[in-house]
Amino acid sequence: MPAFGPFDSFSDALQAACPLILGKPQATAGRPTGQNFQLRWRLSREYCAWLYYTPDRKYEMSMLAAGALHDDPQKRTCALPATVDDARYAPGSLGYVFVLHNHPYDNVLSDRDIRFIVDMAAEHGVTVTTHAGEVPLSIVAFFSLSDSLEHPPCDGFFQYIPATGELLRWLRGDDGWGRQVIGRVEWLDGTRYRIVRE
Repeated sequence: MPAFGPFDSFSDALQAACPLILGKPQATAGRPTGQNFQLRWRLSREYCAWLYYTPDRKYEMSMLAAGALHDDPQKRTCALPATVDDARYAPGSLGYVFVLHNHPYDNVLSDRDIRFIVDMAAEHGVTVTTHAGEVPLSIVAFFSLSDSLEHPPCDGFFQYIPATGELLRWLRGDDGWGRQVIGRVEWLDGTRYRIVRE
């Protein structure tokens, strides 16, 4: 992604990616209780990208994939390729760390989100080896709690980590980021799972 990074840590990269993705056209719909929410939701779009680790020991973000307007009023999706083509590095040398995308409002990860990152973990592995140690592959959904469409603040994100089964909600507060475990994904077999709420 032009003008993004590179970053020495994935946390710095996440903090930079959030406002960039939420600042895209129709990336947020505001609060469900806000004025014009239904119209904003119908017009909203999802954007997604890979955050990956390079042989230069840096974190980079792929180009964004943008979802089309969806016929189903309940769904927002974007088609993210399974791999990144970065001509600076040999094929197979990148470490896949996070699937990043936006949610137009503060709602939990979808069934499609969970299944997609599990498929990616099967392809790329559940962890990535970095200079700072092992980092678990996960999917992240950024959201804003504001009704502002112009410069929506990055208020938080949901995260699912296949390696641990944790389903997390992160919120930005006055003292930094707060982490809440909202549940665990327990796979019953190869296709079925249940979410056990905390």
